[in-house]
Amino acid sequence: MRPGRPREAGKEETPRATQLVQPMTGRRIMAAEDVRRAVIRVSHEIVEKHGGTDGLALVGIQRRGVPLARRIADAIAEHDDVMLPVGALDITFYRDDLSLVAQQPIVKGTDIGFDLNGRTIVLVDDVLYTGRTIRAAMDALMDFGRPRAIRLAVMVDRGHRELPIRADHVGKNVPTSREEVVHVLVEEIDGEDGVEIGRLPGGSVVAGGADS
Repeated sequence: MRPGRPREAGKEETPRATQLVQPMTGRRIMAAEDVRRAVIRVSHEIVEKHGGTDGLALVGIQRRGVPLARRIADAIAEHDDVMLPVGALDITFYRDDLSLVAQQPIVKGTDIGFDLNGRTIVLVDDVLYTGRTIRAAMDALMDFGRPRAIRLAVMVDRGHRELPIRADHVGKNVPTSREEVVHVLVEEIDGEDGVEIGRLPGGSVVAGGADS
């Protein structure tokens, strides 16, 4: 794997591997039912944009993108009777801010058990923010094969892009300030579904997966 490039000064994206879990004071902007409906809607949009399911696969970005990708695949199976391949992608060593990650970063694991070549891959993540996580994910994918196309599905797009990256499928667009944090909760990891927006007390570090 290639070494990470130094992070540009002033960038606000926090390395996922060193993020600390802190209580967040904020408000719930999506309940479990909202998340469920967003997953179903996105699943329909993906199939419609692709013109079917042939040659289509989903890859979730560790950590919360993985259960979201599996849910989208399950929803597609419900309405199209086809179970798409689903992979998991860890982008830790592809980040441009790796120099800020702990000496022994937490690697959550990549598991792509299918051939990427010639497929349309839908990357799935929880929150789209600066776009740097998605750029790292595309770099990582290219080490495993050459997809015909790469598309992006996210549960929340919070704006503030620093790279020319946009999502093809969005569960909810949420205007935010840079001082706010957005945290997508999934039952598989957090014990409940929902989306919270708020501020961490005292400028604490954002919990893993909150901003991408």
